[in-house]
Parts: sequence; structure tokens; C-alpha cells
Amino acid sequence: MRRSYYSSSISQFCSENPKTILGELAETNEFQLEQTQKDAWLQQIHILQPILKNFEGGIYFEYVIPRMGKRIDVLLVLKSLLVAIEFKVGETSFAQHSIDQAWDYALDLKNFHETSHDALIAPILVATEATAPSKLDITTSKDRVINPLLTNSLGLKDALDSLISISTGSPINLESWEKGRYLPTPTIIEAATALYAGHSVEEISRSDAGKTNLSITSKSISQIISDSKKHSRKSICFVTGVPGAGKTLVGLDVATRHKEDKSGLHGILLSGNAPLVAVLGEALTRDSVKSLQDQGKKITKAAARRAVNSFIQIVHHFRDEYVRDTKSAPPEHVALFDEAQRAWDLAKTADFMRRKKGVPDFKYSEPEFLISCLDRHKDWAVVVCLVGGGQEIHTGESGISEWISALKRSFPDWHINISPRLTDSEFGAGEVLKEIKSRPNVNYDANLHLGVSLRSFRAENVSLLVKQILDIELDGAKETFKELSDRYPIAITRNLDSAKKWLQGKARGSERYGMVASSNAQRLRPHAIHVKAPMKPVNWFLEGKGDVRSSFHLEDVATEFSIQGLEIDWACVTWDGDFRFNPEGWSHHNFVGTKWNRVNKLENQEYLKNAYRVLLTRARQGMVIFVPEGDPEDKTRFSGFYDPTYNYLKNVGLVEI
Repeated sequence: MRRSYYSSSISQFCSENPKTILGELAETNEFQLEQTQKDAWLQQIHILQPILKNFEGGIYFEYVIPRMGKRIDVLLVLKSLLVAIEFKVGETSFAQHSIDQAWDYALDLKNFHETSHDALIAPILVATEATAPSKLDITTSKDRVINPLLTNSLGLKDALDSLISISTGSPINLESWEKGRYLPTPTIIEAATALYAGHSVEEISRSDAGKTNLSITSKSISQIISDSKKHSRKSICFVTGVPGAGKTLVGLDVATRHKEDKSGLHGILLSGNAPLVAVLGEALTRDSVKSLQDQGKKITKAAARRAVNSFIQIVHHFRDEYVRDTKSAPPEHVALFDEAQRAWDLAKTADFMRRKKGVPDFKYSEPEFLISCLDRHKDWAVVVCLVGGGQEIHTGESGISEWISALKRSFPDWHINISPRLTDSEFGAGEVLKEIKSRPNVNYDANLHLGVSLRSFRAENVSLLVKQILDIELDGAKETFKELSDRYPIAITRNLDSAKKWLQGKARGSERYGMVASSNAQRLRPHAIHVKAPMKPVNWFLEGKGDVRSSFHLEDVATEFSIQGLEIDWACVTWDGDFRFNPEGWSHHNFVGTKWNRVNKLENQEYLKNAYRVLLTRARQGMVIFVPEGDPEDKTRFSGFYDPTYNYLKNVGLVEI
């Protein structure tokens, strides 16, 4: 894969005819080439050639960086320094989104390009016609990424000279640096967009030695699909993974690979997670429209949306279609169910169908009915269940055991492919798996488990720490936190303003931050956190810093229901009195009317614990936990509801701010 439109040594670049360089850029360009782009490249060449004539190193135009769809205008390798330059030709000011763009380039290189990890990296924003600041402020972060420098075309040489003067260490070997692998960890939104655009899962996911990665799991599922078609049989797969391991990405990869229906293996990704489907659907639609427009093609947003909906849907829409049509098989032979453990049990499904759909005697749990829809195919079909442990967060979510029970009851001929980790306690399927132990055509496949968290790319064992905290394994939690604290900061505070400032101070570039809270956290309202106020996930996750509806404004809060399956870079987890620590263990509460009531039903206690598990595993780079001090004048917010929790978390070693 060619990583830039043009690359050479700086000495060769400075001696080359600008039109020759422009010709190579134009020939390598993969999009419709406008005259404005040609003019911009030519001006960049004219600016850089006289400036760089006394420098040594390498130069790269339109350098592709790890996360898909981004290209650095110009990347310079100067001694031990990497300089990412974003040109805004003709601009007279430094827009914040342009500053963030330059910062993003440097951060992506630092985080995801293995031969750039140890380099000093400087982003520069060049607004060619702007008035340059009178003094360059060179501020370097702990990870050796310099805050963006702002200058115009005339001040660029001074900026480079200043950077060279502080660059120390061995010079970067260009040949070795160019061979460096990209080990990206995109957000679920970025990854979905890349997959939909035709990139492979190998291109967008890191591959850790000794760990089962996304491509291996995806290939295992594809082989099961291929074998099922070849031998005219029906199969089901259970794919497990730790929080943030990429289960949804595996589903998206398989679904997008066959979305054009040319292979006869047309698949669909189904999810009961409405916010996830809404956010991904909108992100894919927007990107599809933009991508086609960049290629000079026209498409309406409605048409792009229809294409997206053909391979990712709300599971309930799929279910309702085949309740109405009791005979036809779906057009898809492959159905992938995201968060399959959240499918509804018989009682909830029957109650919903009676109240909402006018079906008085519905006799199936959601897993049994969904399998039955694929079973209508006369030849072959495959169901893939993507399973998260400890992720059930709502009444009526049956866990994975109902899928196994449905297979045992009604589908004796289906082939079953199981991750060996499905027997782990957090999946809740151990007992029911024993019931199919002697059944023929049951296969355990280690490649169906994803053991590495990709969400927290700075420290893969964040999910382990959260499990230890929730299971009150204090000694283990202390050790795990020591191991990850340098790479993945976790702070704790009693002051919400301090928490917000911590978030804003940690986030760089377009890194997304926001507040999250349990849907039961109703006594955070004195802190202007209202969990019952509606927030729109599409706005919260996709809009930018200038939109008051976005997560950046720290006004709307996301609950476990709106953020499960999604993530942000930095999170403020706001902890209320619904889930309290005490010497006997966790105490579970629900706020009704004017007081807290104890939650006594074990199932509901588990839902509440899982809600906090979801909240504590949403941040990719770090989090701050806000535990209120309480109010002695307010019986619903006594300090005794909060102090033990704060002291327990502090005892783990979390940093107080």
C-alpha cells in the first residue's frame, strides 16, 4: 500500500521542478481532482522548496495516517523530529477545527504508528494569509506531542528552526521508519465507516502477538458460513469477548463484506441497541454521501440511508416483519445479532407482542423466534450471536442461556459453534451448556473469543480493573491499577467542576469527551445532571464542539442505555446513591417518588451492577469519577450514601483531584 501521493528526500524535492511534483501528485490522487486542489498543491510546493533547502530528511505529501480517511498535507522527517503540516491556503485566520485537525494527525501517528511512538511530533497549522502570532509557544506533552504551532507561510521557516533547536536524540532512519506498521484502534464509528467504505478489518485493527484478533475471528465465521452453504446446513456461532474487544466490528466486517449480495452470502447485522444503530446509521450515511460527492457523484441522503439500512437494522424491525409474514424466509441467509445476550425472554416478548402488536398468544422468546426465521430457508442459514459478558442491563433480557435452550427445544439439526469462554461465569450459560454436551455437531472453537480490549488502546486490562472493582477484589484491583495508571489515567473527585476541567484538559484535538451516569441516578439533579431528560445519541456522539447538543458541552448526560456498544475518548462517570459500597458489599437502590428503595430482586441487582460496568468501560483513554459529597439537609443525599463508595475507590489507588 502506497502511503503518500508523493515522497522523496528533502534534497531531491528542493531540486525538482514543481510541475513534475504536481504531476506525480495528480497521477496518484484517487479522487476527482479539482483545479483548486492543484493550485493548493502548487502553492505548498512553492512555499516549501526555498524553506527546506538547508534541511535534511524526508518529505511526504498527502500522507495516509492510521485511522481511515485522513491524509496529512505534508509530513516532514527532520533529524529526530516528525512535523505534520496542515495547510489552509488563502485562509486569514486559525479556525479551531483546523487546529484540532492538525493535532489529530500528530496524535494518530503517536498512538498508532509503531515507528513513530518514540519520536517528538509537532503539528503545524499554516494559514497562508493569516497574521502569525508574535511568539511561538512550544509546549510539549508527556507523550512528546507538541501543542499545535500556528503560523503563516512567511513564519513557517522560523517554526521549523525552533523545532529543530529542541529536537534531541538519534536521527530517525527513514528506511526503518517507512516500514513501520500501523496498529490502529479506531472508534466503533470510525471503524464502521472504514469497513463500509471497503477497507478490510486487517487495515483498521491492531494485531497483538499471541492474541486472537478480529481478522482471525472474522475468518473463522466466514469459513462457517462458506461450509454451511457448501453442505446445505444450518449453523449458529457464539462469539464472546471482553468489553471493547470488537465484537460489533466482527459483525460489521462480515455484514459489509457481503453487502452487495454478489456472493450469494448476503448478511445483515441486527441489534436491539437503538442508539448504536442510530449513531452508526447516521455516521455511515453522512460518510457515504461525502465520499460519493468527493468522487463527483451525486446521491441523496435518503438513498444513502436506504443502502445502510439494508445491512444494519434494529432487530425488532426484522422480527416484526416476519411476525406479519409467517411463511417467507428472509432474503438474508446470514444474520448477525449484536449483543445477543440482551435478547428478550418469553415473558417480555409475549407481553410486548400483546400490548404493542396485537398478537395475543405469541409463544416464542426472541431468540427462538429469530432462529425460526432463518430456519425457514430450505437449504442453509447461519446465525451469529455476538455475546458480551455482564452486559444485560434491562428487565427481560434473557442472557445467552435462552439461545441455547431454544436450540435444544426446537432446532435439533442445527450445527452449534461455541467459544470455549462461553462457560465463564459472566456469560451465565454454564449450566445450560451441559444440557447439549452430548448433542452431535457441537464444536468449540477458541478463535470465536476476542480477549483483547481494543477500546482502551492505552491499556487493554481496563475491563479487568472494572471487573475487580465491581467484584470487590481490592488487592487485585490495586495491582491492576498500578499496571495501567501511567498509560490510562483514572481520577476521582467530589467536585463536578474539577471533573469537567480535568476532561477538558486531557482531551486534545477532536478527542471526544462527555458525562455518563446510571439511568437510576436521579439524585444528581442538584448538580444539573438529569438522567431522565431526553438526549439524542446521534447529536451527542456525532456533532462537534460548536453544537450545544454534543457531548463536548457537558450538559446532556448519556446513560448505560444510550452509550452501550459505543465509546468516547475521555469520560466523566457520575456516581449516584443507587449503587453504594458498604463493608458487606454493594447495596442496590432505586429512587421512587421521594426516597430510595432497596432493590431486593437478584436479577435487578445484577442489572444495576452491569449498568456501572458499562459506564466504567466506555472511555478509550481515561476517565474521572465524580462521587458527590451529599447534603446533610437533604435526606435523599446523605453523605453516608456516597462517602463509603468514594473511600473504596480511593483505596484502589485512583488519583484524587
